[in-house]
Amino acid sequence: QINIHTDFPFERGNKREERKNVAKQDKSLAELGVREMMRQVIFSVQTGFVDVQQAAENLKLAQENLTKLEGVVTINEARLKSGDLSRVELERSQVAALQFRTAVQQAQLQLDQAKTQLQLYLGRKKTSSDFNVSGELRREAYTQPQEEVLKLAIDRRPDYLLFQQSQARSRADLRLQMANAKVDFSIGTEYTHQRAYGAGGSSLGFYFSAPLPIFNKNQGEILRAQREIDQAGARIEGLRMSISTEIEKAFRQYTMAKNLLASVETGILIKARSVRDTTEYSYRRGEASLIEFLDAQRAFNDAMQSYNDARASYARSLYLLDTVSGATVSGS
Repeated sequence: QINIHTDFPFERGNKREERKNVAKQDKSLAELGVREMMRQVIFSVQTGFVDVQQAAENLKLAQENLTKLEGVVTINEARLKSGDLSRVELERSQVAALQFRTAVQQAQLQLDQAKTQLQLYLGRKKTSSDFNVSGELRREAYTQPQEEVLKLAIDRRPDYLLFQQSQARSRADLRLQMANAKVDFSIGTEYTHQRAYGAGGSSLGFYFSAPLPIFNKNQGEILRAQREIDQAGARIEGLRMSISTEIEKAFRQYTMAKNLLASVETGILIKARSVRDTTEYSYRRGEASLIEFLDAQRAFNDAMQSYNDARASYARSLYLLDTVSGATVSGS
């Protein structure tokens, strides 16, 4: 006996096309997820770059302060030999130089830590002691209005597009589940040949089969897909409000950083530098005490630290505006 049986299934509701459409939506979701991760990584790298530049400026300041104090110590040693200065005054200047030398070491440590962190953001598996960055901190003015930035963010931010794509995927899934609710049928054929003791015969049959969905019409999956569409719409609206808040905060940070930088440059820094230079000149001539010179030096150092912090904050605010507007992943 020989039996040959074949079945030919016929899908209804374009199930295959709907499955392909859902797969395409899943692929788009994955691509947008990668772009969103890139947006966050780029901002981390930019922030790490600013941290390295700020630490480098602080180290440069500490080294300049140390050089100046060591020059004062050299002068005081000469004045001590000539009898124009007491030993206590020399030792005070030496102690101050030691303090500034400690500040240099601390600034060097902060720079090394910032470089290590930046290499981590760049994906370096092994950090290098020779690693360094080049370029200046950003200082340009941001000219786009807040309303335009919000519009650009809605058009190109991957996280917002991801939520929109998630809603589109849910719609595709709904169409697939509605197609799955339609029953499929099969058409089959069977050929049978029998032979025994010199006698034999053959038969050919045709079959048609289809399920009878009385209680199961895929209602649960259809309802789930509908609820996912509603949830995706709510998430989109929530993210839109969150993006608007992020942009508003970014503009406030930018405005504050801009005003602070202008205030330090035009006010505190100029005055502190003038007082430091005048006091140093007076001290070298013996007209000012070491305490007055060190106070002026520390005031200038604080002003320069504020200046470096203000420059770094301004650069971070510009990078933040680029990030919240989606410019870092749009190529514009």
